[in-house]
Amino acid sequence: MTTSKPNYLLHALLNAKLHDPYAYLGLHREHNQVLVRVFRAFDAQVWIKTSIGYEPMQCVHPEGVFEWCGESMPTMPYRLRIEGKDPKHAVYEAYDPYAFMPQISDHDLYLFNQGKLWQAYRMLGTQPAKNAGVDGMRFAVWAPNAERVSVVGDFNRWDGRMHPMKAHHASGVWELFIPELASSIHYKFEIRNRDSGEILVKTDPYAQQYELRPNTAALIPAQNAYHWQDTAWMSRRSDWDWLHAPLNILEIHAGSWKRHPDGRFYTYRELATHLLPYVQEMGYTHIELMPVSEHPLDESWGYQTTGYFAVTSRFGSPDDFRFFVDTCHQAGVGVILDWVPAHFPQDAFALARFDGTALYEHEDPRLGFHQDWGTYIFNYGRNEVKSFLLSSAHYWLSEFHLDGLRVDAVASMLYLDYSRKNDEWLPNKYGGRENLEAIDFIRELNIMVHGEFPGALTLAEESTAWPGVSRPTYVGGLGFSMKWNMGWMHDTLSYMQQNPIHRRYHHEQLTFSQLYAYTENFVLPFSHDEVVHGKGSLWNKMPGDPWQKFANVRLLLVYQMTCPGKKLNFMGNEFAQQREWRMSHQLDWYLLEQQPHAGVQAAVRDLNHCYQNTSALHQLDFTVEGFHWIDCQDADQSIIAYLRRAIDGSFVLIILNFTPVPRTGYRIGVPAAGAYQEIFNSDSTYYGGSNVGNLGNIDSVPIPWMGFADSMAITLPPLAGVIFSWKELPGG
Repeated sequence: MTTSKPNYLLHALLNAKLHDPYAYLGLHREHNQVLVRVFRAFDAQVWIKTSIGYEPMQCVHPEGVFEWCGESMPTMPYRLRIEGKDPKHAVYEAYDPYAFMPQISDHDLYLFNQGKLWQAYRMLGTQPAKNAGVDGMRFAVWAPNAERVSVVGDFNRWDGRMHPMKAHHASGVWELFIPELASSIHYKFEIRNRDSGEILVKTDPYAQQYELRPNTAALIPAQNAYHWQDTAWMSRRSDWDWLHAPLNILEIHAGSWKRHPDGRFYTYRELATHLLPYVQEMGYTHIELMPVSEHPLDESWGYQTTGYFAVTSRFGSPDDFRFFVDTCHQAGVGVILDWVPAHFPQDAFALARFDGTALYEHEDPRLGFHQDWGTYIFNYGRNEVKSFLLSSAHYWLSEFHLDGLRVDAVASMLYLDYSRKNDEWLPNKYGGRENLEAIDFIRELNIMVHGEFPGALTLAEESTAWPGVSRPTYVGGLGFSMKWNMGWMHDTLSYMQQNPIHRRYHHEQLTFSQLYAYTENFVLPFSHDEVVHGKGSLWNKMPGDPWQKFANVRLLLVYQMTCPGKKLNFMGNEFAQQREWRMSHQLDWYLLEQQPHAGVQAAVRDLNHCYQNTSALHQLDFTVEGFHWIDCQDADQSIIAYLRRAIDGSFVLIILNFTPVPRTGYRIGVPAAGAYQEIFNSDSTYYGGSNVGNLGNIDSVPIPWMGFADSMAITLPPLAGVIFSWKELPGG
């Protein structure tokens, strides 16, 4: 018999406008009979399996609509035998997707719509699933303003009529289970906007793997079968006292640290083989990866993310990345991901106007568009967007065991008038410039991370004087673990770029940071942003002849490593890369064949290990008890001296000379009588210096100086820093 369903449903199906596919396709009861209807646009003949075997289905429309009617139910879920129109294609069997009911629970939908579903990546996107005992893939996507959403891909010739999805009513979520679908198949979502009729073909926002750029389709994921071997690391991390531990981060751009001779990227597994031993040898505690979430444009360095749940396929598969992190952990090195929740690109295949409306972004460009970067701003006040971003953070920390997130461009999230003129922004409901919804989101993010992943860090790139960035939310803070100290970085680099003869007039740039150093948990960064866009490398920023440039770089890094705060350096800083960073080339490793560059590298290696092994240099980074000025007033000679203390009272003494003039007999007050051993001198010939120094130990004498009862006279090398440790004299 032919269908008695209204013709408008058939018309909607054939014109890819069918809002509710289950109203037309699948199993129905009509005229006291069971009716099964399927749409097979590319097939010539279809049979359905019943209790008596396979029975033919009647073709009721030449476009490929087939029906079967019977008195009793077919075997459920019913199975089809199919013969394609192409005679070369063999007859095959398959289940009908519309024989399976939706699986997503109302509870999960409720949490998602409330902004509380932290693991939305387990509900949305593509999930390997079992439905009615049959294995397959469950697709789900949020598109509340769609008239129709379909899964399109290799398996259905990218035809939006073939697999329309079911809407979960007011939730805006669409779902479809497709049985017996293999992994690694390409797919997207085809969306028809309900108001305009516009057809959009979008990649899956929750996809966990994409094809290699410039192609943009998502890939159906394989089952995660990776066996982690970092249990000991994860156990230690959960009890890690990061406030008092050494934290020395090497910032890495995975595509340009090193490359193969033919220009190919190193894979995640090759980075584990080559990068990790280097990091260990150099004495870094953590690697921070510039974004390796999927992005279409190499030149964006990963900061224009399109795949918030997928490692970029440039360097390998998700399991390859798991191997990288796992290998780092087994070697005692942490891994931090640069994560970008502040903005996303305009690429038409991705999040931008996802269902034909401003869904993830704001409609009004005064709220929703970054003029500086040409990107959209997330609508943090929309609960489903919060679920998306919180789930992204949860995903990276859970699925890849990452040890923290460096959150990019926090300042742009906090201020509605960020980089805008007076008439280009809208105030909040109180008339202020603070983005109240973003503030709430940031606090929820930090509460989630610190609650769900003990020992994991959140690091804010925040460049303003916003109070309490790294203070707990329960005292009104934003809840980050730490904040980049951009003020210290700018002041320090500005000072170092001065000709030494003029530094005396800028002495406050060295001392000012102590006025606010303990208002936040600070990281002292020399990041990639300081060595691009015409700013020059650290080496190029330094004044003087080549010898002085190298000496200044060594001095700068001694200052960074001995100042209160955790540490971060961009790759190449550690051997005084001369050229600006270029993302399309590997670092200039050939420079290490030249002694001055090898010397800087050796100095940094020894300094890093000294920092790790000296409690006074890291235990009290965030409290005033860990720092004491000995002399901050010697501007005329551009010298500063200070103590760093550990919890047990042990200390080291640091003296820095920012002029090329060696100082002999330079008297310095000391807090205790005893022998002072020079444990580091950046002017050593081993590091490329002039080897001016103190030949090991100096004993203090009872000459009062600088408020101390004892002092010592030292030789202070040019453009150099020295570190002394104290040992009590016998009988002292």
